[in-house]
Amino acid sequence: MLADIAHQRGQALLRQRRLLLIALASSFLVNVGGLLALSSKDREVILQPITTRPLSITSSGVSADYLELVTRDVALLLLNRSPAGLDYWMEQILKVAHPAAYGTLRAELVKIVTEQRGSDLAQAFMITGMTIDPKRLVSEVEGELKTFVGGQVIASERKRFRFGWRYTGLNLALTSFALVSKPEDLSK
Repeated sequence: MLADIAHQRGQALLRQRRLLLIALASSFLVNVGGLLALSSKDREVILQPITTRPLSITSSGVSADYLELVTRDVALLLLNRSPAGLDYWMEQILKVAHPAAYGTLRAELVKIVTEQRGSDLAQAFMITGMTIDPKRLVSEVEGELKTFVGGQVIASERKRFRFGWRYTGLNLALTSFALVSKPEDLSK
């Protein structure tokens, strides 16, 4: 009787050992397969060819460097235009607009497009200075705004423009854009 009990107990231990060995082998194969999948996956690196400073985006707010670069790019896009590229110009500006300001910005841009379409009027902006306030999400760009008719410069003025921004989640979007025209506004 004791031999039968010992035999049954031995058989139960062998079954448990086989199941444990099967589980261990399948776990090993899954891990090896996972490592192979990870090692063959394409890597993606974000390059920053136009800045020597490392940039980071966090949910806590916008860094001054990031706000400066975005302001620079949007200012150059917004203030350099010619009649040949007006539709593209407007589309690109509206891509960076905040949804709450989209309608207002679009209406202003449509006025500019309507006035300028079919004319030879173009403008170019050369940035000479910039002030950034990442806490208030306001930036100002100062520079030389040249207006051309055909290839001839008809006006060259020093101007300052103010940009308003909104940071939602990890997205910085344009909410306003205005010419700072009064001398007292230039000191703010």
